Amino acid sequence: MEPLFFIVSSIKIWMNHMNEIERMDDIDEPRLFEEDGVAARVSALIIPLLKPLGFRLVRTKLLGLNGLTLQIMVERTNGTMTIEDCEIVSRAVAPLLDVENIIERKYHLEVSSPGIDRPLVRKSDFIHWQGHLAKIETSTIIDGRQKLRGKLKDITQNGFTLNIEKTAHREKVNVFISFSNITNAHLILTDELIRDTLKKNKDLDKQLISDDNLKPLKNENNYNT
Repeated sequence: MEPLFFIVSSIKIWMNHMNEIERMDDIDEPRLFEEDGVAARVSALIIPLLKPLGFRLVRTKLLGLNGLTLQIMVERTNGTMTIEDCEIVSRAVAPLLDVENIIERKYHLEVSSPGIDRPLVRKSDFIHWQGHLAKIETSTIIDGRQKLRGKLKDITQNGFTLNIEKTAHREKVNVFISFSNITNAHLILTDELIRDTLKKNKDLDKQLISDDNLKPLKNENNYNT
């Protein structure tokens, strides 16, 4: 029989993990790192606008495409983002950006979903995509580098373990990275990630259909008594 303190500790770890999973649908969950400069000003401006619409910001970035492109990456709390959603966000933020005139030169506005090889910007992202390959950039040197590539595992409240891939010069190694040490992170496109993404989307579609079936039917007929 396991010692009591071990059982209690295991239960606490499990409960913390479940609490983190529940936060995956939290529209107020903060990002782990944010932009700077003009992109930061854009983010601060549009975040309060996105929340009432049911969206949360993933990333804002200025790109040298078509002269200058402002890319706003957005998602719903369940991780989805349709073309119609992108149009809704675009119509909402474009007038505000024009009025505030944060970008004082001509630019193209691009509203997009995070994509399959998405940025990892919240703790819930790491929980959701645990087991997949990711590229992590850190503010301090870890294992001789600041750019690491490996599989996400053992996500905790404070950080996670990265299972760094085997190379010609070394075996696999596990390193712990705290969330406060991350400056950038995103998934790496693999066949496994594509399959898992398609499965998650399919399961979500089934859930949405199930929820719709639970809604009471509206009576379209009006009867006068």
